[in-house]
Amino acid sequence: MIMLKVPYAEKDEAKGLGARWNKDSKLWYVPDGVDAAPLQRWVLKGVPPPASGKPSGAPAGRVDSYVGKQVVGARYAALEHGCNPFEACVECGPKLAASGWADARAEVLRIVAGLKT
Repeated sequence: MIMLKVPYAEKDEAKGLGARWNKDSKLWYVPDGVDAAPLQRWVLKGVPPPASGKPSGAPAGRVDSYVGKQVVGARYAALEHGCNPFEACVECGPKLAASGWADARAEVLRIVAGLKT
């Protein structure tokens, strides 16, 4: 069984290609008998197939909270080397700026500063 990491905005496309949702593991997967080739862009690396044949396990990578909810949003930018986005990083700075994350953070800081006065 192949586990998938499908963004919410692309769930209908994945479902149309044969992917199925497992509510217990909160992951999409390729069921037996379905061609996995069209779903390759969503294949989740680092999660071995479960021995029971049912999808299980949390997504690989950083997670938010004890339930393993994947942290993805409109300003999400994957940071491959795992730095802290709230600290200056030469490698991630351009990527965060290009995603709009830095601008959104500056706007939030401006709003919070106004609330403190």
